[in-house]
Amino acid sequence: MRSFLIGLFLLGAFAWNLKSVSAHRIVNGGGGAIEEQPLSKIAIHEAVLALRESASVKAYPSILGLKGEDMEWVDVELEHPEPSENDWVGVFSPAKFNASSCYQESDSKIQSPYICSAPIKYKFANDSNLTYTKPGKATIRFQLINQRADFSFALFSGGLSKPKLVAVSNYISFANPKAPLYPRLAQGNSWNEMTVTWTSGYNIDEAIPFVEWGLKGHQQGRTPGGTLTFTRNSMCGSPARTVGWRDPGFIHTGFLKELWPNTRYTYKLGHRLNNGSYIWSKMYSFKSSPFPGQDSLQRVIIFGDMGKAERDGSNEYSNYQPGSLNTTDQLIDDLENFDIVFHIGDLVYANGYISQWDQFTSQVEPIASAVPYMVASGNHERDWPGTGSFYDTKDSGGECGVLAETMFYVPAENRAKYSTDYGMFHFCIADTEHDWREGSEQYKFIEKCLASADRQKQPWLIFAAHRVLGYSSDNWYGMEGSFEEPMGRESLQRLWQRYKVDIAFYGHVHNYERSCPVYQSTCVNSETSHYSGTVNGTIHVVAGGGGSHLSAFSPINTTWSLFKDYDFGFVKLTAFNHSSLLFEYKKSSDGKVYDSFTISRDYRDVLACVHDGCEATTLAS
Repeated sequence: MRSFLIGLFLLGAFAWNLKSVSAHRIVNGGGGAIEEQPLSKIAIHEAVLALRESASVKAYPSILGLKGEDMEWVDVELEHPEPSENDWVGVFSPAKFNASSCYQESDSKIQSPYICSAPIKYKFANDSNLTYTKPGKATIRFQLINQRADFSFALFSGGLSKPKLVAVSNYISFANPKAPLYPRLAQGNSWNEMTVTWTSGYNIDEAIPFVEWGLKGHQQGRTPGGTLTFTRNSMCGSPARTVGWRDPGFIHTGFLKELWPNTRYTYKLGHRLNNGSYIWSKMYSFKSSPFPGQDSLQRVIIFGDMGKAERDGSNEYSNYQPGSLNTTDQLIDDLENFDIVFHIGDLVYANGYISQWDQFTSQVEPIASAVPYMVASGNHERDWPGTGSFYDTKDSGGECGVLAETMFYVPAENRAKYSTDYGMFHFCIADTEHDWREGSEQYKFIEKCLASADRQKQPWLIFAAHRVLGYSSDNWYGMEGSFEEPMGRESLQRLWQRYKVDIAFYGHVHNYERSCPVYQSTCVNSETSHYSGTVNGTIHVVAGGGGSHLSAFSPINTTWSLFKDYDFGFVKLTAFNHSSLLFEYKKSSDGKVYDSFTISRDYRDVLACVHDGCEATTLAS
């Protein structure tokens, strides 16, 4: 067995660019904190063989999802004659993780055993047994999701920085690795259209994708689904092109049209195989959007920078996205009490490790399968040098927007900026990773979006973007002296004022903060908890505490800041009617409200003339 494994791992003649897979440090614009993708800590390119016949790894059960489950717990038994506290277990998928050669971006020294991709997750061997180093035996539990391939578990010594491969487990797999999974809803191009995007292992030459759907309790119809995917060559750099690469499968989208307003529909995902048989997902349901301007109860969730985390404690995510699961679970528990979600950038923090996107869509599936899950582009989705992004950083890990724009649908005509209506709300979602300044194509889009709001029908006008284009007391912004993303509000504040934007939301900075209604850095309303009458300034809200490590506030007291919270949380907006809006900030730890205000006004208050927000008039009769 030992000679077989050595022969297996010594196949190959090439390695990849070692420099490109060194520990990947990302500097976050807000907060100045260092964000390091946990998988980037593994120097997998430096792995060497240290196979031991007396060492073993056994995983069970060998077949997962026998009852259709897309998530299961796996027990991994370890035995090592020379255990160490630095021993760790990597989960690899596909299970055969060596190759005869590895993709390389430039000439580099040949390195065996040619482990070309990072594990999808890992744990230290003493994770659940602190006495592991004495007997050299332990049982570790991993939670696996269906990711379209089989799995194996590899025991390494030498820690993450100098890994030595000691033993490899048997292979395990889901009963149907290609099953349609992880549906995510999104608003379509019109108010009465809902889109459903999902992931499977079926290309169009194997099976035809579709959505079977209809009014709850009535006959169901079918809508075909389109199919997209991407290749390693679609990535812009490492690690997405090298050790972070993993086949994404196939991403399908169906467009459910001519929906009745505020109506419950059921749906399930299907694939018709070439032999005429069908593969089905489980049944889901959603409530369609209200007609634009419809007077009914409408509830919106907004946050940014949530990321993902592992329920089995792997990958040390408690140090990377410590609030992610709390936010996710609070929303799942309260699912009956909101109608649509806006996740405004920095969705996964995969940073070029493609496997993490499946794990994120699995994490949010209970939410995204039930209500529209609208996303915005953040630096960790888009930025990469020389690819047209406004910021010349490597924050996306080489993804350069491909993953976000393929895995999630948005009703955008060009890139990741878009407008969407939900009843009495009109949303303008900007893309801060491309130029927004006056004269730019995006500036024109933002003005068109704001101007298009019919405030008599849709009184609540919301602007949202990832980076803070408005106001933030973040420590890094404070050191810059601007208390905003550099060049952020200089152009846009005139648009916010002219079109009387009610609230502007941002992520990027990992905390919560609310400003007064403000224009040109000056509070224009002395109220703090109830606003009524004329719209004479925009309230700016940082809601970037979705889950990633927190950002510190500046010690400088900013006069426009009304409430700050160094904690994880999200915002809920409730429109009761055309005249009454409730704003609530809730902590992810307990779901309780820690900041709130109300807005009460009539249509004439929106029309009223304010400084830099007046329509032209004439004395002519």
